[in-house]
This record gives sequence, structure tokens and C-alpha cells, in this order.
Amino acid sequence: MTADRTPTISVVVPTRDRPELLREAIAAIREQDYPAVVDVVVVYDQSTPDTALASDDPHRPVRVISNGRTAGLAGARNSGILAATGELVAFCDDDDRWLPGKLAAQVDELLAHPDAEFVSCGIQVSYDGTVNDRVLDLDSVSLAALLRDRMTELHPSTFLIRRAALVDGFGLVDEEIPGSYAEDYEFLLRAARSAPLRNLRTPYVLVRWHKRSYFAQRWDTIATALQWLLDRYPEFATEPAGEARVAGQIAFAEAAAGHRRGAIRWARHTLARNPREPRAYLALAVASRAVRPDLVLRTLHKRGRGI
Repeated sequence: MTADRTPTISVVVPTRDRPELLREAIAAIREQDYPAVVDVVVVYDQSTPDTALASDDPHRPVRVISNGRTAGLAGARNSGILAATGELVAFCDDDDRWLPGKLAAQVDELLAHPDAEFVSCGIQVSYDGTVNDRVLDLDSVSLAALLRDRMTELHPSTFLIRRAALVDGFGLVDEEIPGSYAEDYEFLLRAARSAPLRNLRTPYVLVRWHKRSYFAQRWDTIATALQWLLDRYPEFATEPAGEARVAGQIAFAEAAAGHRRGAIRWARHTLARNPREPRAYLALAVASRAVRPDLVLRTLHKRGRGI
């Protein structure tokens, strides 16, 4: 990377009630070995800002603001994007930690592909003392591929995006999604409509899965948001396996929320689209009380997987 090819970067860090993890996330961002200015924008959502985090360091400034838009993760991300001054915008959740080399490698990838607007990378998933690498074996991700598979490896804390694409291109994070759930997936789908996503096959972010996640056990919100997603993207009808995957997630959420009839109805829809979709069978097992939903999630999370 040469000195004249180092765009400035703004990092949006939405936060709520995680002060210790937040400080660790900020420290890892500021420690990135990247020669240009990296501006950290901490966005407090439904909580009191800690102005003591602010710094006027010219190379690694930190600004602390409040979410002035829709309450929730989507609004918080957008508040940070609109406050950003960098040529590139990155996301980092307050409970995740960037690993050394992330920014330099991703900027190199964007510079090597001038038509690209978005680059991601692999992750390390930490859950209950176990860490698993999740690396997507693709250099470029299309809309069709994302409809088929959510690709958990494409985690928001890995996103690096040209700011122009956010304000004048495919747009900000959608704030209409119920509870902001799956806002990252909808954002990926919309970005991939605009241009294929670039991806690095190296884990550069440590992602923590834990019970304090914004969406842990918020099953009704999850089911509603995923139904909204299917309605918003009729393209799922062209990818039966992808539609079945989302329908299976809805079925599981309905079962976990105790809505047995809804779980069975969505499980049937799932199996009609893809009889081999395992989420349908997990949903039916939970609906019949043969297994507890928390046990299913713990087992999957220990393997670096989700429902």
C-alpha cells in the first residue's frame, strides 16, 4: 500500500450497555496498522453516552454521539454513517474485536477492484470458551448466492464500504425492519444488487456470540422480521433452497416462542420448498417439546453455527 492510496476511514460502532466490551472494540480499531486517519464514531442507542471515550487524536479520533434516528441497531448504524467523514465506512459491533491487519488488507482489496463497493472478510466465532474460524471460500459474492445462503461469515463487523455507495448508491441500513433484526442480511442483499461483494478468505474479526446479544430469545421479533424479509424480496421465489432456509428459521422462532400452530404451518411451507431443510425438523422437534430451543442454539453456537 502506497502513501497516496490510503483513503480515510470512519468506523461506526453502535452500542448499548456494554461498556467494557466497547472499550476493547475501540482499542482494537485504533490499533490497526493503517497509515491514514481512522475516525471512530461511537453511537449510543437508547442509553446515556459516555463522553469520556471521546478523543481528538488527529490520527485516531473518537467521536461519541447519540442515535438520532429510529431506535435500534439500524437507526444507530445510520446515525453513524451520516456523521462519518471518511471516504470509506466500516462497521464494528460493540462486542466484537478486529484482528491485526484487517483494514490494510480490505483497503488493498477495494483498490485492486475499482468497481467494487463493498468488501468483507472471515471471522472467528467465540462462544462459551470455544473459538471456530468461519471463512467463506469465495472471492466474490453475487445476489443469487446470498439468496441461497445467508453466509454467516459475512458479518457486519467485517463490512468496509465506499461511503458514496451508502449516501448516493444502494443506500443506508433499512430502518423499517421489525426490531432491526436481519438488517445486516437485508443490507447485504441490497448491496449485492448494486455490485458483487468482495471477500477476503482470512479471519480478521473476532465475533462473540453470547446470551447478551440484542436478539437472544426475542423469538416473536425474529419471526416477524423474517416474514417481512420474504415479502420485501420476491426474488426468494427463484431460489427454493434459500426461501426454505428463511422459512425454516421462522418455523423455529415460532416454535421457540411457543406458537405451535405457527411453527407447524411454517415447517410445512419449508418442507414444500426443500424437504431436506434441517431447520424444519428442528422446529417440529421444539414444537413437540422433544428438545428445548436453548439447547439447540448452544449446540450450534459451540460449532460456530446459528439457526
